[in-house]
Amino acid sequence: MDINFKKLTVNDIIEMQPYFEACNLRLSDYSAAFKLMWQKHFALDFAYVNDCVVFREYYQGKVYFHFPMELEAGKSECAMDSIEQYCRENNIRIHYTCVSREKMDTMIVRYGMEMRITNHRRWRDYLYNAEDFKTYSGKKFSGQRNHVNKLKKNYPNYSFRELNEADIPQIENFLKKYEKRQLAKGTVMAKEEMEGVYELLEYIAPLKLKAGALFVDENMIALSIGERCGEQLIIHVEKALTEYEGAYPAIAQEFAKRFAADGVKYINREDDAGDAGLRKSKLQYNPISLVDKYDIFPRRAVDRVSHIPMIVTQRLTLREITEMNALEFFRLEYDAERNKYWGYNWREHYSGEPTPQFFMQGIREDFNNREEMPMGIFLGKNLIGEVVLHNFGYRNDCEVGVRLLPEYEGAGYAKEAVLAAMNYAFFDMNIETVLAKCFKPNARSRAMLLAAGMRQCGEDETYYHFRKTAAM
Repeated sequence: MDINFKKLTVNDIIEMQPYFEACNLRLSDYSAAFKLMWQKHFALDFAYVNDCVVFREYYQGKVYFHFPMELEAGKSECAMDSIEQYCRENNIRIHYTCVSREKMDTMIVRYGMEMRITNHRRWRDYLYNAEDFKTYSGKKFSGQRNHVNKLKKNYPNYSFRELNEADIPQIENFLKKYEKRQLAKGTVMAKEEMEGVYELLEYIAPLKLKAGALFVDENMIALSIGERCGEQLIIHVEKALTEYEGAYPAIAQEFAKRFAADGVKYINREDDAGDAGLRKSKLQYNPISLVDKYDIFPRRAVDRVSHIPMIVTQRLTLREITEMNALEFFRLEYDAERNKYWGYNWREHYSGEPTPQFFMQGIREDFNNREEMPMGIFLGKNLIGEVVLHNFGYRNDCEVGVRLLPEYEGAGYAKEAVLAAMNYAFFDMNIETVLAKCFKPNARSRAMLLAAGMRQCGEDETYYHFRKTAAM
């Protein structure tokens, strides 16, 4: 599956605006302004996959996919099928990030409980009842009411005004006053956040953002910029000059009154990024939920295997290839005629003259990385070939491949080894489907796979494709 990922740009974000507007995951990460403000810090790529938008992120040497954003229900699962196939063909381990609680059922049905899951507290979004912000009613909001009343008493002429592109110069002047305190924190994140705010200003109209400010006379004392996504209003920017006591709760309330309408049920004030002061402030506004953001690492059947097994058949033993077998294994790997139908040519990736240790190191790394399970085929003490379970998928499937030294062909050893490997996969690893393919000119391999009980399930220009389940 060839997915055409490309680097995310502002124009792309504007183009995919309908996806953000329709997104009801209640996570700020799936919003246009969030992507614009932070995409350069997360190395974000994107692609349109099965009518969905899929983001791919590089972070600390790993590839992460965001849950597909869909316009039509059910499309996201088709996109996940394509992501799995893409990862399988490109030897990428799947990691999902920013998965909402609402999508965990989908993940569990898809992968069972074979997942490593993290849910970091510092990245959870704060979700509030929109009506609470409009009224600040009840005892739990007495502090906010008192602060707003103090602002009204000290500055009875303060006002709230909706902003547009014409107000950008005044917004920039306000931000220059504000950032003196912000940048005094001396943190990288504070600096990056201010850079993102400035960048956001020129896209208020293209991204259909909501912007408003508090004024005392003609002086801007507080600013808020938000975005409507589904049933929530996401607050991306909220800044106030602290010398105007009460400005923060006042801008939050006025912004909600103006923009939390027409079906907006929730206000999302994003995460606290682990900042203690920010956490205290956000909790004081009485969130109805801290929205979980799950990182998910699905496990495959091979990830549960701690060692290469020993499997005994009527004539053969399948087991680990060790240093004692290095010379025979070298002969198997080095023979170009033997391996023209193997599907992998080490000569394309290695320009030097290999040694037996080169190939031994390769199969050790393949198993240590759980990319494949290489098992030697032994007739007595002699290594006569190799059978491999590889290309493990995320829905309990894998491929099988086999090759023999030339002097051992024609005796049914390949079929016997493949049957044994498949039985191990079905009954010890709980694999549900074993796949195989062979080059079209390789008539002997095709006949062997059919004799081993596999059924041909398709073909392309290069291969015949086969499958088998435990019930077949």
